[in-house]
Formats: sequence, C-alpha cells, structure tokens
Amino acid sequence: MAEIVKTVVGPVQPLLDGAKGWLNDLCKGLQPWQIVVYTCGGTVIAIAVKDFLNGEESLQVRTKKTFFRWMKKIPYVKRQIDEELGKNVKGMEDSLRHDTEGSAFVLNLPREGLSEVDLMKELERYKNFAKIPWEKGMVSGAVYSGDPVLTEVMIKAYSMFAWTNPLHPEVFPDVRKMEAEVVRMTCSMFNGGPQSCGTMSCGGTESILLVCLAYRNQAREERGIKFAEIIVPVTAHAAFDKAAHLLHMKITHIPVDPETKKANVKAMRRAISRNTVMLVASAPGFPHGVIDPVEEIAALGKYYNIPVHVDSCLGGFLIPFMGKAGFPLAPFDFRVPGVTSISADTHKYGYAPKGSSVILYREKKYRSFQFFNQPDWPGGIYASPTLMGSRAGAIIAACWATMMYIGEDGYVDSTRKIINATRYLEEKLQNIDGLKLIGKPDVSVIAFGSDKFNIYRLSDALASKGWTLNPLQYPPSVHICVTLLHTKDGVIDSFVNDVRTMTAEIMKDPNAQTGGAAVIYGMAQSIPDRTLVSELTRTYLELCYDTSLTSVSANGHSIPNGN
Repeated sequence: MAEIVKTVVGPVQPLLDGAKGWLNDLCKGLQPWQIVVYTCGGTVIAIAVKDFLNGEESLQVRTKKTFFRWMKKIPYVKRQIDEELGKNVKGMEDSLRHDTEGSAFVLNLPREGLSEVDLMKELERYKNFAKIPWEKGMVSGAVYSGDPVLTEVMIKAYSMFAWTNPLHPEVFPDVRKMEAEVVRMTCSMFNGGPQSCGTMSCGGTESILLVCLAYRNQAREERGIKFAEIIVPVTAHAAFDKAAHLLHMKITHIPVDPETKKANVKAMRRAISRNTVMLVASAPGFPHGVIDPVEEIAALGKYYNIPVHVDSCLGGFLIPFMGKAGFPLAPFDFRVPGVTSISADTHKYGYAPKGSSVILYREKKYRSFQFFNQPDWPGGIYASPTLMGSRAGAIIAACWATMMYIGEDGYVDSTRKIINATRYLEEKLQNIDGLKLIGKPDVSVIAFGSDKFNIYRLSDALASKGWTLNPLQYPPSVHICVTLLHTKDGVIDSFVNDVRTMTAEIMKDPNAQTGGAAVIYGMAQSIPDRTLVSELTRTYLELCYDTSLTSVSANGHSIPNGN
C-alpha cells in the first residue's frame, strides 16, 4: 500500500510542499484565534458570493432590481411614480366598477337561504353582468366550443358525480376508473407506449407545475442537484416562470428566431449547465401559434440525458388530429426519441369543462417523482398524485363524458374546421395594408402587428365593435385564437371586414394620439423597471376582490333577506 501511495503522490509532492510552505508563510505572525476567524469569515463570504452568483434569477435581473429599488427611494422619483401609478389604478377601478355598476356586493350570508326561484333570478342577474358576446365568436380563445348539446351532456355528467372525490378511490372507484381512462386515451392520442402514463390536473398551469416538480425531485434524488434549472424559449407559457418561482428553480429564457418565432436550438445548447433538469418546447406556443423544433430539442435532451417536455396545453387536442384532418405535421409527441413528457388541456380544444388538463410521461419512473406522500402524519398515511388533495370528481366525469361523446371522428372534424378557418384568416390578414403577421402560424393562433401604427389602436377599435383579442408584447402585437365559434358562417369574414375597415381608418393618421390599451401596453413595454409593471398587475388582482367598487344607483338590487 505504501508503494502505491508513493507512486500516486510522488509526482505531485513538490507541489504539495510548495503549497504547504505558502500557507505557513501566509499565517506567520497570526495568532490562532485570527486564523480561525479569518477562515470562518472567508468561508461565509465565499458561500454568500456563490449563492449570489447562482440565484434563482439571473445576475442581470437581480442587479436591475436592486438598482431600481434604490432609485425609487429618491423622494422626487417616488412622487412621480406614485402619481403615475395612481392614474392607472384609478382607470382600473373605473373599469371594474363599470362591469357591475348598480349592484352592491353581498357582504354577509342572507339570514335565510334563498328559495330556488329567487336564487335562479339572482344567478340570471349576475349572468347579465357579462356583456361580451362570446357565443357569437367575438372572443379570442376563452370558450372553445359552446355547443348547447355538449353543454347538456356535461351538465348531466357533472350532476351524476357532483359529490365524488378521487382523493378517496376506495369510496369512488367510478371516477378513479374514469380518470385512468382519460389519461390512457390521451396517451394513445400522443402515441405513447405501454409504459406511458400520467394524471389529470385542474388546468394547464398545474400540469406544468407538476412536470417541473417531477424533474426537480428526480434531479435532487438521482443527481444531487440543489439548484435545478429549466431552459425555455422566451415564448414558452408564463406558467413555467410561475413553477420556477414556487419551486425555487432557476429558469433560463433563450431567444427565438426573429422571423419564425421558433426556439433557437443553438442558444438552448449553449445555455445547458450541470444543473439543467428540463428542456421545453411548445407545440404550439401561446403568443404566435408556432410549434418549436421538437425533434431538434428532443435530440439535444437525449444527447445530454436531460428530460424534454412538450407543452401542448393550448393545441393538445388539435395537433394529434391534424394529420387525419389533412394537415400533416412533423413529429412532436412520444414518437420522437427524447420527448419524456407532454401537457395537454382537455378544457381547451378537448371541449371539456374548465378545470381539467392532463400531464403525460413516457415512463412511470418520471411520474413517481410527481407524487407526494407523508407516512408519519398522525391523521394517517397521506398521499396525493397532484398538487390538490381533494379534487372535483364531477369535473373528471364531465371530461370523460365529453371525450367519449365527441370521439376521434368528432375531434378530427372540428380540427379540420378550425385549421381551415385559421388558414383562410391568415390569407386575408396578410393582404391588409398596414398589417404584418408575426411568425408563421402552425395551428390555430394568428398573431399580427404593424410597422406603421400602434397595433393596440386597432385592438381598441375592434373592441368597440365587440371583438376581444389578446394583446402581446415584445414585439407589440395582438393575436386571435380561432375556436369552433369562429367557424360559424360569416364570423371570420365579419372579423376580416372590421379589421380592414378599422386599419384603413387608422392609416389615415397613423401617428395620432390615443388611449385605452394602446397607452397601457405602450407604457408597460417602455418601463425598464419591470417591478412597476408587476405592482400594477398585483393591484389589478387586488381590485378584483375589492367589494367596495360598486356605486349603487336608486334602482340598485339587493339580495332578498340579505344584510
């Protein structure tokens, strides 16, 4: 053994001796307590520097936040900011107050419960607060079917299982079976093998949270990674940012091609580090309806042994049927080696009730890291497959009923209608002077902007006609998400005519001053301190729960027997 040690240490012995001499010289004249204090202090400083350089947010973002935080402490700057924020808050208050004008909020339980007749009257009155005619196809996304017959099917299914809860599978084997079947049917749609699996969730955001949780936990357990990192295109859904925030993960955004809006795979490769636990591709992305190069990203993940997630929350019940509908796509699902998980929202183009989505995995080993269990709780052994404990079994039942009612032929038919309508709309919009398409839409979303005027002026003008579009930023643009409601006779042509008319009117004076979304989004994109924008959005969310935002007129209503 001594000979082996000599053989190994011998060549580096002079270096070790030199290092020892250097350390001894460094400590000359120091007392033992000083050596201990300097060593401990240096260690603390080194750890602090390491943590600062490896935070959940990038060093650039944290530096900017720190700079602006100190700037806002200057009295003059603070007064200016408070004044501008006050104006915007007043506008938001007025908008929300207008939505429910003339109706006081209920602040206490009624002394006596309402009769069914009175309750139905109240529900009808509340329903009338909504003024946007979504049933006429004038809203981007939001409502994906609206078919009255399907609505009745869902209502009946919901009522049959209204009291069920899959947290208790021994009590409710019915919804346990239905959830398993929804997952298996969706796995088959995405060409999953016998090991493919998944769970349902309450929506796309939870599906994304769950897959990030699974990959974070896997990396912690199998690779000892403490600061897990997600790499996503800048166009990936904001739910990945939310997941990183909640799960204390680092998220790195990589650029997209300026023309196609597809993820830059070379930039993704450069961003990979030893802490990377997940690569993301969108199919399609929410802003521009573009499918990222899934095969290239999956190959990257396979080469570096990193899981690859395909976020198909938006188009998950369109793209599996596009080939059969006559619109073939490059492989995007479990047929692609390296794709390890897929999210798909049943409550969008699956036409199921809101509050249902599916997260799928190539193999069960990934899903197991999503599960939570607490074996030592005095209340018993606790285990849950998703973020929720109790869940609405009725939503699962209604989702199952919807998928069984529509069937593959129904999904293929609706996909054909929607994609045909989208391609027709794309052709019409790109021929309108003053507009330009953003990216090349692959599925059902079309984004457009303008180099000649503020595109939000067009959005405001269309809103005056009843159309509701989604505003986008970086670059300034808007999009329309085509649904079955838009495939009704005359809806797309009516939209195109209004866009053409409004655009022509704006082009008469493209630099005119304006208000509405044009001001709000223009301001939001020009503010370098993004914490101010965050503050405004938080204020808006607070106002949504403010029960003092109603001015009751003389003919205001009150709840019978209310306080």
